[in-house]
Amino acid sequence: MIPNNRFELKQTSDHICVSFSTEHPVLSSAVFNGGGCTASNILIMKVAENFEDKKQVAVKPEKTLAEYCRQIQLSGTTVGMMTAASLESFRQVSRSSQGVKITAMVTAGISNARCAGDRAEWRTFQTDTTLTGTINIIILTTATMTPAAMVESLLLAAEAKTVAMRELGVKSLVSGKIATGTGTDAIAIANGVGPETIRYCGKHVLFGEMLASVVIEAITESLYVKLDLKSSR
Repeated sequence: MIPNNRFELKQTSDHICVSFSTEHPVLSSAVFNGGGCTASNILIMKVAENFEDKKQVAVKPEKTLAEYCRQIQLSGTTVGMMTAASLESFRQVSRSSQGVKITAMVTAGISNARCAGDRAEWRTFQTDTTLTGTINIIILTTATMTPAAMVESLLLAAEAKTVAMRELGVKSLVSGKIATGTGTDAIAIANGVGPETIRYCGKHVLFGEMLASVVIEAITESLYVKLDLKSSR
């Protein structure tokens, strides 16, 4: 485990787990305890590419995650995501300024690359749970964000992901347009407990610049090997 102020990071061949010393408000699109909640952990669980064909996990992803959390003895509420991408893609990038720190943690695969607005292959409002090529993003900060700022941070992180896709030249497998992500991406933002209160985190303010830059760098570094590119960083 790697201690880092108020959280510990544990990486194994089966998962990435961020555990907080005290519960933190988390806003996410995660499949397990997604939405808004107060959490003790954020987990990215590795699954096989043929996840849906595995008899032992022929249940809803949230049930699989709940059982896995019990197996590894996580206490408290856990926000859980899944990926079929290699956990060797994990990258962590941080920025600090004026007493505020922002960290982005990413696992990334792009075999499921899509552009927003592509024709969906599933023509109903229900979908399967295919997890191939997912980009998962965890964002932590020492600052305290207002509820509106937390929502804005999700928007900015999604924009930053699109910038990384554009700079890397990743194309949608459906339309051939520059991808804006994959079909199964997830983002989790954990609020901090520091003295600095963040009310705005858009592109006009330092917090927004820092947040976007860590997401772009983490995704870019995560995908360099997969895309057989040489990093300039």
